[in-house]
Amino acid sequence: MDTQKEALRRIINTLANKNEELQHFLDSVDGTRTGLQEESCKVMSELEAELEKLSSALEERGAQLRDIIKEEKRRKEAELQRQLSEGKAALLSCQELLEFANQSLTITNEEEFLTAAKQIKERVTMAPAFRMATRPAVSENMSQFTVDFIGEKAGLLRLNFLPVPRAPEIDVSSCVVRDNSITVAWRPSDGDGPIERYDLEHRKANRGGALRAVGESSWEKISDITDTQVTLSGLKFDSPFIVVRVRARNKTAAGDFSEPVAMETKAFTFGFDAATAHAELKIQGDTVTWEPQGVKGHDARLRGKENKNSSRNATPSPNKTAGSRGGRERFAGESYTVLGDQEINGGCHYWELRPLADWKSFSVGVAYRGSLGRFDQLGKSSGSWCLYASQWLQSALAAKHGNRAKALDWPLPQRIGIYCDHDNGELMFIDVNRLRLLHVFRNRFLQPLVPAFTVWCGGISVATGLQVPSFMGNFVSSNHSAAADQSL
Repeated sequence: MDTQKEALRRIINTLANKNEELQHFLDSVDGTRTGLQEESCKVMSELEAELEKLSSALEERGAQLRDIIKEEKRRKEAELQRQLSEGKAALLSCQELLEFANQSLTITNEEEFLTAAKQIKERVTMAPAFRMATRPAVSENMSQFTVDFIGEKAGLLRLNFLPVPRAPEIDVSSCVVRDNSITVAWRPSDGDGPIERYDLEHRKANRGGALRAVGESSWEKISDITDTQVTLSGLKFDSPFIVVRVRARNKTAAGDFSEPVAMETKAFTFGFDAATAHAELKIQGDTVTWEPQGVKGHDARLRGKENKNSSRNATPSPNKTAGSRGGRERFAGESYTVLGDQEINGGCHYWELRPLADWKSFSVGVAYRGSLGRFDQLGKSSGSWCLYASQWLQSALAAKHGNRAKALDWPLPQRIGIYCDHDNGELMFIDVNRLRLLHVFRNRFLQPLVPAFTVWCGGISVATGLQVPSFMGNFVSSNHSAAADQSL
């Protein structure tokens, strides 16, 4: 019976995974269909715009050619009109001279006849009709403006869409994942002609039967890349993989995306376990702030400043601090502590802390979850290790473990890196801005660890999803004996 149930459970699990994969497939097809509709409208609009430009260019050139013909026609007409005017004047003068000559033939007086003949001879010599050309100055021929657009028509008939660039190929061997940055390199396809730019898309994903997006993660786009590689910087690695794909663009056309490639993004990601948080700690995203309840002076340290006669070491009773927000695992009293919600069972992990502007005191480190009582403070038990910083009354920086503290002679850091190598028993604190090793604990960790934080007066922000940065190699490979001298 149990064997059959277990087999049925495996079948149910397989069916559930297949259902999820099919749903992802259907969502992908539906998204592609929507994208197809949008892309079709886009390219149709672009085609109409290009045809309008072509028609406008053709009309503009036609107007220019018409103007050339009209100008030549006007020039020839003006020349012919000038010849008509001169010819009519010459004809009129010639007719008058002919009539005068005919009349002279009737003169009987010899002297008068000779005088008239002389005048006629002189007028004939000066007559316009005998000094002007008697053929048109221009011809009616306009064959120089004959057009033959057979070649252009053939060119228009050859109008076609631009060749779409083929999908590039991501060069996995040249891709680098380092320091929460991903450098993606690719090779363009041969014979695609000039490529003007590339588009790259990336999104977070889980590894499964297919590369499925994490939650509602959608593609993030980087456009107008002119090189064949690009670096994505400042990423938070809070998913097992980041999937990338790239496509090429020519003058106006974009090709298909390349096959997606999953880049492994291992990093330690955790949040705050709100069930462990002290009632006076407010958790919001990646920040923790101390917000005292009730009247001013709830904390003994604040009362001590305002009233010297008050007991500075007083600890509220458990019954008084638990309150309605209290819980069995919630820290209380003056242990303003909250734990992380993920355990460290092995391997190397890294996260960072930044104090907020109004901070007064905080501790950061790791602990065995079960080793801390509700009123225990970090560093005061054998199962917790921390770096303590304070600027309350005076500045202090110390490493704490097992109720022992070692003062550190270093300015209060504004960005602290925490490196935990569970397998080799190392816990390091780094001043990231100055790249200084503040302290290293060496201990054989026998249980899973959890990140731990104490905040009093002010607040902190924590950055997770970080790879172990490359600069940690300098500290890890440094003289272990020097680091051991700092250990408690």
